Amino acid sequence: MSAAISPTIVRLGARSIFSRWRGVLLFVLPAILIGLSLLVRVLVGQDEASAGVTLYRLGLVVIVPLIALLATSGLLAPEIDDGSISYLLATPTSRHTIVISKLVVAFSCVVAFGVLPMLVAGLVLRPDSPSFAVGFAIGSLVSGTTYCAVFALLSVMTRHAVVIGLIYVLIWEGLLGGLLDGVRWLSVVRWSAEIVDRIADLSLVDDLPLTYALIASGIVLVAGTWRTGWRLRAFNLTGDE
Repeated sequence: MSAAISPTIVRLGARSIFSRWRGVLLFVLPAILIGLSLLVRVLVGQDEASAGVTLYRLGLVVIVPLIALLATSGLLAPEIDDGSISYLLATPTSRHTIVISKLVVAFSCVVAFGVLPMLVAGLVLRPDSPSFAVGFAIGSLVSGTTYCAVFALLSVMTRHAVVIGLIYVLIWEGLLGGLLDGVRWLSVVRWSAEIVDRIADLSLVDDLPLTYALIASGIVLVAGTWRTGWRLRAFNLTGDE
């Protein structure tokens, strides 16, 4: 696995994220999550229903996908837009090594700004139930890494990856996911919610097998990563297809 990761690309990817406005938002979003969790705790105390709604509706549905989108779109899309990707593609580095190295940075951002804040927020809301916080943290890890693969593919398919990603998160995962039961079979949020349910003994999503949720997440992660590398092979040295 280490041979598939380029330390140089990882360093450049991290610099790319934190040298742009995205880096600021990556700090703001978890601060909002923890701040609102503190507010909910002060107002309603250790209420299981309120705690679950807060971390599910705000954390899993909004914060974690946005962090994955910000982190991933800041790795490939800017280089494709300004043509600097051509310098990287001109090297003998495997396209899949480039993608995996970039995704290592995105995954790290998801852990630092999504998973750990969810763990902290869970402990703030339910200090009496560590499994509650752990469940949401693991669910965030699964959904965050899966989203990274999806958004990485979007980055090499269109120049409007951020806009399309926002529409996908807000409309499909947020709005339709809350209205249509059938969406759960094709929803990253619902897959991760099933994982949370099993660990924290909650009922965020109904009639969704855990095995299906895990397999579906794994397939999207692997297929998205592979397809992104394959799409990069279609770019010529001017960055166009």
